[in-house]
Parts: sequence; structure tokens; C-alpha cells
Amino acid sequence: MDTKPLLFGLIGFFLGGLLVSFAATTFDKPVTEHSSNTSMSQMTETLEDKRGDEFDKAFIAAMIEHHEGAIEMAKLSADNASREEVKELSNEIISAQEAEITEMQKWQTAWMHSPAEHNTH
Repeated sequence: MDTKPLLFGLIGFFLGGLLVSFAATTFDKPVTEHSSNTSMSQMTETLEDKRGDEFDKAFIAAMIEHHEGAIEMAKLSADNASREEVKELSNEIISAQEAEITEMQKWQTAWMHSPAEHNTH
């Protein structure tokens, strides 16, 4: 039995896997409705040069985005996890993060219309 085709097939399979793995971790992924190119380190970097109200607003906007991502992950987990403990944790995350998003959105609305926003001094 000639094993060369099998050997070449296995080598091709492993090289293809390495190439896909490299591409998945190296290249930017397209932004879709359910994904974002903004990593936690990128979010943190955008906050480093901000202070005061500017920091507060940017922080809340980034945290809302972060929480929305956590909710998406938790919904997948609640639907697909095999362990009941993971499903329960996922539902707790969804509930807590949705409540926090609501609170932060209230702050955003209040701060957009605050007198400090219109102060030009």
C-alpha cells in the first residue's frame, strides 16, 4: 500500500490548520452586528489620556459596549452550555449586565444635558 498520498494529505491538513490559526489570530476580523474590533486593551488605551467629565463619558460608553458583548456571550452560553451551573451563571450575568447598562444609559442621558456640558469657561 502506497502511504505517500496519506502522508501528504496529513501534512497538508496540519499546515492548513496552522495557516488558519495564524490568520485568525493575526488579521483584523470584520465588524459585524455581533462583533467588535475593540479589545479590552484598546478600550483601556482610549481612556488613558482622558480626565474628568471626558473620562466619565468615554468610560461609560466603553463599559456599555463591553457589557453588551458579555450579554451576547452569556446568551450563547445559556442556550448551549451542558452544565446547569454555567447556564445559571449565564442568566445571572445577563440580568446584572442589562441592569447596569440601563443605569449607565441613564447617566449618559443626564450628563449630555448637564450644565457642565454647556459651560464654555
